[in-house]
Order: sequence, then C-alpha cells, then structure tokens
Amino acid sequence: MSFINYVTQIQIDFGAVKLLQAECERVGIHKPLIVTDAGVKAAGVLQKALDALPGLPVTIFDQTPSNPTESAVRAAAAMYKQHGCDGLIAVGGGSAIDCAKGVAIAVSHEGPLKTYATIEGGSLKITDRVAPIIAVPTTSGTGSEVARGAILILDDGRKVGFHSWFIVPKAAICDPELTFGLPPMLTAATGMDAVAHCMETFMAAPFNPPADGIALDGLTRGWAHIERATTNGQDREARLNMMSASMQGAMAFQKGLGCVHSLSHSLGGVNPRLHHGTLNAMFLPAVVTFNAAAESVQKENRLNRMAQAMGLQSGSDIPDAIKDMCARLGLPTGLGAMGVTESLFDAVITGALADHCHKTNPRIASAEEYRDMLLSSGGFKSEVQHPGFQ
Repeated sequence: MSFINYVTQIQIDFGAVKLLQAECERVGIHKPLIVTDAGVKAAGVLQKALDALPGLPVTIFDQTPSNPTESAVRAAAAMYKQHGCDGLIAVGGGSAIDCAKGVAIAVSHEGPLKTYATIEGGSLKITDRVAPIIAVPTTSGTGSEVARGAILILDDGRKVGFHSWFIVPKAAICDPELTFGLPPMLTAATGMDAVAHCMETFMAAPFNPPADGIALDGLTRGWAHIERATTNGQDREARLNMMSASMQGAMAFQKGLGCVHSLSHSLGGVNPRLHHGTLNAMFLPAVVTFNAAAESVQKENRLNRMAQAMGLQSGSDIPDAIKDMCARLGLPTGLGAMGVTESLFDAVITGALADHCHKTNPRIASAEEYRDMLLSSGGFKSEVQHPGFQ
C-alpha cells in the first residue's frame, strides 16, 4: 500500500540561516548539541550558524566522519547527555545530518544502535521519544534535511539505513549561501547524488504521483544547474536550484530508491573512504539500462519522461548523457578509477541484496545481475551490456 507523508517545515532562501534561533524557539530547543564536522568548522560555515544563535548555550560535536559511524554517534550522544542538551542542530552535509539522527535515537532509546536499523526490523522500535532535530544543510546532495532516513556504519562494518517519520527534522533551513564555498569536486559529487535521488525514485515502482512530480522537477533543476554550480560556486541561481533539487530528491524518495543505492550503500560500507554521491554517479548508467526492461518503467514511459526533463531526445540517451556529464564535471570514469577491484564484488553483492533499497527497484536484481552492473560501472576489461532499450 502506498503511503504519502510530507512533514518538515522548510525555510529556503539566501540568508535563511538567520532564522535558526527562531526555529529553535518554535521547536522548543533551548540547549542544543550542534553536530558538524571539521571541514564545515574550518570553512567558517559553522560560525555563521553560531552567529545566528546569540546567547543560546550550545555544545559542539565537530568530529563527524565523512561516512558517519556508530562510534561517532556514541561520542556525540555522550556529549549530549553530559551537557544536558534538549535537541540537536545538524550543520553540514548528509553525514552530519545522518549522524544527528543517530544521536537523536541513541539518547532516547535503550540498547545498541543496530536494534533500530531497518534491515533488523528496527523501524517500528523508533518512537516519538527521539530528540528534536533542526537541519542546516551545507551541501546540495543527500537531502537528509527532509528525509525520514539516515545511513550509518555500524560497529560490525555494515552500512545500513534507519527509517522513521520520527527522525525527520522538525525544521530544515536551506540557505544556498552556505554552499558558496563548496569545492568544485564536492559540488559535482553531491550534485550527482541529488540527480540520482530524483532519477532513481522516479523509476521506483510504488504508486506515488506527488513524489513523481517532485522528482521530475528536481531532476530538471539539478541537471540544468549542476555544471554551472560546479564551474562557478558563486552562481546564485545555480546554487539555489541545486539546493532545491537536493531537497526535492529526498522529499520524493520516500517512494523508494533502488539498485544504485543498494550498491553504493554496500560498497561504501566495504570501503568507507569512497564518496556516496560519486558512487551513485558511477552506478546510474548501468542501473538505468537495467531498469529499462522493467514493466512498470515501460508502462509509465518513465525513461522518456526523464529524458525530456534532461533535454534529451529519448530514454536510450540517458546512460551516455550521465557519463558525459560526469566527464565534464571531472568525476571519475568508473569504479576502477576510484580504486575498486573485482575482488570486492562478492562482499558488495551480499550487502546489496540485503540493503533496504534492493526491493524497491523496479526490477529485482539477482546476484549475477548485480555483478554485471558492477562490471559495467567499473571500466573493467569485461564489461556487460544489458538488454532493455527498444
């Protein structure tokens, strides 16, 4: 059964960070723990958030890793309890926001974090006791500021999802000015993450027309502006549209994602140094090709509709257009260029088959089909082409 829910109050505009204290008052946060990372702090972006909180007693956790871990959640949760905090402000990209969501669970629920992982049947164990979160994104990629999920690496090495409507941030402050200093390669990688969200959720099979509309509009904005934002980080129109595309992708993917994310989640767990958005960009062409044969994709003419949003002639043009875009953005040419070897495939496939995104792909992939997608995404010697385009 389809379920449609939109719950976050969103402030999106240049200078919106100045509304942070008013949002704390509205939500009822008086002693926040700010969850961020060293890069956001060094870039001076954290200070902009602090400047918007005059007189408010804050505690800062700035050690969020690029792929947030259970150990980081524990460390931040200990600070939260030690200082008597009553809510969380996440300032950063998806890593900081997801880490804050993990903290929101950990400080209000008993037992190890894996108890609440989706693949462990933990979603229904997350209750309204979670600490309130305000999200201030500093990248345009994950859209975690409006999403019900968080991706965390557990102590056992698995990169897994946590999903509950209770961990959706109470407020999202989307200020494009906070992304002006984002380096070109990070702009490109996070931007392709947003594009992947819009594309993959549009291809997903569940019935959710509002999500489809939001995803298509987000894809239009993201595809048209990612190159401009990467080339000129001060391009206000491009930065605004990329922030919207990121937000829209996450608003839409309550419908579900698919093989792109089941593979990137798994490979990101095997090698946490790999950037999630870059992995999504690498997997998109092979997964779009694989999905072309899905009955629901063909029935709804989904690839041609995405092609129209991207300014392409037909759906069959999409895989090559993605590869060309990645090349223009300066992203890697494939998994092999990122240091991924075929020796990792068995572990990646095992993780992908268990991932929460596996079953919402419009075609359910087998282990061998996942292997084919990995080969096609890698620039390896034995590349495999999928049938499907008519």
